[in-house]
Amino acid sequence: MSHGPLMLDIAGIELTGEERDMLRHPIAGGVILFSRNFESPEQLRALVTELHRLREPALLVAVDQEGGRVQRFRDGFTRLPPAAWFGRCHDENPALALQWAHEVGWLMAAELRAAGIDFSFAPVVDLGSGASEVIGDRAFHAQPGVVAELATAWMRGMHEAGMAAVAKHFPGHGNVVEDSHLALPRDRRDPEEIMMDDLLPFQRLIERGVEAVMPAHVIYERADPQLAGFSRYWLQQILRQRLGFQGVVFSDDLTMAAAGEAGDYPRRARSALDAGCDMVLVCNAPKAAARVLDALQGYTSPAGQMRMIRMHGRGEAEHPSLHLNARWREAVEIVAAYEESPVLDLGL
Repeated sequence: MSHGPLMLDIAGIELTGEERDMLRHPIAGGVILFSRNFESPEQLRALVTELHRLREPALLVAVDQEGGRVQRFRDGFTRLPPAAWFGRCHDENPALALQWAHEVGWLMAAELRAAGIDFSFAPVVDLGSGASEVIGDRAFHAQPGVVAELATAWMRGMHEAGMAAVAKHFPGHGNVVEDSHLALPRDRRDPEEIMMDDLLPFQRLIERGVEAVMPAHVIYERADPQLAGFSRYWLQQILRQRLGFQGVVFSDDLTMAAAGEAGDYPRRARSALDAGCDMVLVCNAPKAAARVLDALQGYTSPAGQMRMIRMHGRGEAEHPSLHLNARWREAVEIVAAYEESPVLDLGL
């Protein structure tokens, strides 16, 4: 059995019999966890162990653990600063900001790897233009070059903890007002502006070895009429050919309102895969996930399956021993600086 092209979710802190059957389906390939799946680090570890043992090769187990507003696991995990804090630090002391982003990227990944999680959908490399509330302080900075450097530092920390990175939301969600969870965002800028600004962080991370990219549920009207995650123009011509990306392309959640532009759930999944996604996400809609499993029966993509192998976590550390690690303690001290002064009045 190989990795299927569907990542789905589960309802609670333990697997049900129906969920086990769905996850053993040949089209299933991964599980994304949410706060509802977490009770304690010990429970999480047991759940992830069971998920990994369901089939061979093991399912990919992922989570959104960016920090700030988007951090699914909190009790027993270090509460991480939002990305924008590192950007404000960079305005005062670039070298220190890069060091801190590196160490907190490692901290995030090390704590997840201690629980067995394969990867987090991070870092966000959208530009913090101020236009998008849903991005907001999830963005490192407004300047593409600063975003690229801070995201690279974060990614390198992740790599040192044995975790692959996912750059999102390609080609950039930071300059649209609408929240794609709730509406259909349209970016009406000139394509060359997007290429010069928003695309730069993705290009830099690709050059530096990022393993995966997640496209935005945004229509860039002057470039292509399709949502980026359903667009051969963005995923094939720009991402694969122009930028030379050879890693995994994950769709954003196909249950988001903006994705409705692509049709019903089976059509959304098929369209995203046909456009160039390797794995599609269907979250918080088990009946929709079941329909996608049935609709994609027989689907295979040997190239996509080979790419997904790189997303498995490397190495593990038992959670108690991680807290004895000097690097962990030093990284927690960096986070403490944020907790003491979230507006960055540090006298740097």
